[in-house]
Amino acid sequence: MTSGKTGSGDGTQTSGSGDITRTLELLWDVGPRPSRGPKPGLTLDRIVETAIRVADAEGLEAVSMRRVATELGTGAMSLYRYVPGKAELLDLMLDRVQRPGDDPEGPGDGSWRSALEAMAHGVLDLYRRHPWLLQVNQARPILGPGALDGMERVLARIRPMGLTDPELVSAVIMIDGYVVGAARTQVFQEEAERRTGLTTTEFYEAQTPVLEQVITAGRYPVISSLAEDTWSPAFDHFEFGLQRILDGLEVLVAARRAERAGSAAPEEPA
Repeated sequence: MTSGKTGSGDGTQTSGSGDITRTLELLWDVGPRPSRGPKPGLTLDRIVETAIRVADAEGLEAVSMRRVATELGTGAMSLYRYVPGKAELLDLMLDRVQRPGDDPEGPGDGSWRSALEAMAHGVLDLYRRHPWLLQVNQARPILGPGALDGMERVLARIRPMGLTDPELVSAVIMIDGYVVGAARTQVFQEEAERRTGLTTTEFYEAQTPVLEQVITAGRYPVISSLAEDTWSPAFDHFEFGLQRILDGLEVLVAARRAERAGSAAPEEPA
């Protein structure tokens, strides 16, 4: 049963807020087919792709059944032959953009670490290409082929870590959470530059005259002692954080490997 609501007062949209059964039928192509509409060539794929194009260009708030219909040169009622409403359309959009690309040989050297690195950079790129994703609460996603294909590929590549199944899933969730936070910062910075006309560098340079007086007055001795290149944009904070997370997982993987080796060792004779 659909509530007809996809968002909250702050503009955030919520996945899984439509007719769950109908959305799954559309995602997996297992439900009733739509009756032929009055506009030849109108398909569910075209509707979803058009909605994504509008969201990419103007934000999620610009997406409506009427707007998508206008872009397709048809009436809004024609769209309802294919998708029940915006809530279900949003879930179709989410799953579509998550489709993994063609990568038959796998990332990097084939190790679990390179697989997680590739996943992290892929998710970051996904949010930069589709910044409207940050407007969606995906705490309860509808599991379509795009999401499950991606999860299957990652889990298959990191299974050699030797962790328990819940731990493998947790590793993926941990990386994803880190990337979403970093993506939010990057996307919001780019949005601020567009809206203000000031680059991030120009923004902080405008604060320099006052901050230099405050910081060098002795109130902030640690900050004033930092090296000149501390705030350099050349330092890759995203990569630094990602590698430290992976380093931590390396420690856990090594510990589990040692545990297995210890339990497999023959007992000393009495």
